Amino acid sequence: MLKLVLTDLDGTFLNSTGHFDHELFASIKSKLDNKEIAFATVTGKQAERVEELFNDEKKDIWILGDSATRIKLNGDYIYESLLPNEIGKMIIKTLKEHFPDTAVIAVTKHAANIERDVSETDKKIIRGSYAVVKPIRNVLDITDDFVKITVFDSKKRAFNIIEAIKKYNDKAFMVASEDSWIDITNFNVHKGTTVSKLQDILNITREETIAFGDGYNDYEMYDQSGISFAMSNAFPEVKEKADWIIKSNDENAVLTTIEKILFLLT
Repeated sequence: MLKLVLTDLDGTFLNSTGHFDHELFASIKSKLDNKEIAFATVTGKQAERVEELFNDEKKDIWILGDSATRIKLNGDYIYESLLPNEIGKMIIKTLKEHFPDTAVIAVTKHAANIERDVSETDKKIIRGSYAVVKPIRNVLDITDDFVKITVFDSKKRAFNIIEAIKKYNDKAFMVASEDSWIDITNFNVHKGTTVSKLQDILNITREETIAFGDGYNDYEMYDQSGISFAMSNAFPEVKEKADWIIKSNDENAVLTTIEKILFLLT
């Protein structure tokens, strides 16, 4: 029996312009609610940004935001796992030393902190994922623990950057979701572990869960799902890992697939 639907956002639920069909979603969410099936977004986006995207439809949506380091429901945080400040700063120092031209987004409980000299072009892209952005002089001045650290590289060197910081693999979880983005979270905290936490909260099993994704950071979410779906626009390796391949994010594929599954459950 289906009890939980998980979906990544960028490249999966959201189309290429960062939007989704609100009318179709409202209809499907109502059907999910009637069948007591939970709906959760599992995303690198800041939880507040997810709330902005769903706006009036955000009620009762589980948000596994900030690279799934936090679980939020109806405005309240249910769970979070933070990257210790000392470890985060070690990684940032290495990034600054080897890749000083990247944009480092140091996310704390209060804001996504970026340095003031980040280009306006990069700032615009960053604000697509973060609702609360705070420009500061130096991210190394931060004294709080980190919700996560994200690297945006307009030169598309994410996989090279991951290689350069791999010495921290025993201290943090690091993944390049694509060639421009890297997410760094607390050790062994990723989409899979936080989905497992949500399943425990809801008393739902892996077999009662389905998941939709498109990027390398969705692997662990797939592992925690009974059935996994990859978008036709997903990376080839992601398609190989998924159980099913569906249409693209520009074709409402997540929503239309859920709609078909619900029809089969009637």
